[in-house]
Amino acid sequence: MPRHLLSAGDLDHEAATRVLDTAEELLGVAQRPIKKLPTLRGRTVVNLFFEDSTRTRISFEAAAKRLSADVINFSAKGSSVSKGESLKDTALTLQAMGADAVVIRHPASGAPHRLATNRWMSGAVVNAGDGMHEHPTQALLDAFTMRRHLGDLAGKSVTIVGDVLHSRVARSNALLLHTLGAEVTLVAPPTLLPVGVESWPVTCSYDLDDSLEKADAVMMLRVQRERMNASFFPSAREYSRRYGLDTARMNRLPDHAIVMHPGPMNRGMEITADVADSPRSVIVEQVTNGVAVRMAALYLLLGGAENEETA
Repeated sequence: MPRHLLSAGDLDHEAATRVLDTAEELLGVAQRPIKKLPTLRGRTVVNLFFEDSTRTRISFEAAAKRLSADVINFSAKGSSVSKGESLKDTALTLQAMGADAVVIRHPASGAPHRLATNRWMSGAVVNAGDGMHEHPTQALLDAFTMRRHLGDLAGKSVTIVGDVLHSRVARSNALLLHTLGAEVTLVAPPTLLPVGVESWPVTCSYDLDDSLEKADAVMMLRVQRERMNASFFPSAREYSRRYGLDTARMNRLPDHAIVMHPGPMNRGMEITADVADSPRSVIVEQVTNGVAVRMAALYLLLGGAENEETA
């Protein structure tokens, strides 16, 4: 396991499988009467969020607390950051407070890497989403969910649909799923595919209907209007007609295929309400699995690494 978790590309097959296997063991903790393990007792995990988040922040907080770590939630709004404090000074403050791990979400791509490599602090750094770059723990929980339904991901076909251009989830999933042996197809309007996507380990398509019949899993991406500064498609109605997943399209999937979404959803745009709530949807399960996967990541970065060194 690397010292930090900054990119899904940092994980080789062995490291990625180890995280997923560890998450499988930890998933049962949520079913216990007392949902805690003493693994990280005495360690401090800081959630350093410069962007709004509900799902990811709460998931990391629950994961750390279930491992008995002390958790500090830091929000940029209402903090010294809003007064002009730099990332470096914030990091030095956290180091002085004895942070063992920092989970960072930042609007600037590369901020977690900068935090990890400039030696401003000695703790582990976990990327919880940086700009339009990556979101590795989301990719891990997505792969974990797929593996529980589809088995070994080698040779499986995963179709990722929607706003790839602005999606850090799509980038991380493309890298991780390739590492695990899956075949990834990105489906989006030409305006929502990033420059250089031909160098990614994926196949690209502009036609959703042609990509459904062979898919073992289809992942719908949210249209990130807050990151858009131009007209990337004619209208929401046109986008939904061409790239939205409705019941008719879902019925074209193989019987075993699952429907995924990293959230939050724009119901009625990229996915209809009946599909989101259908038995084939694993969207709520992804949230549950996210806690187990993030427990596994924190354990391996903090507790697991220490256990190996002392063995």
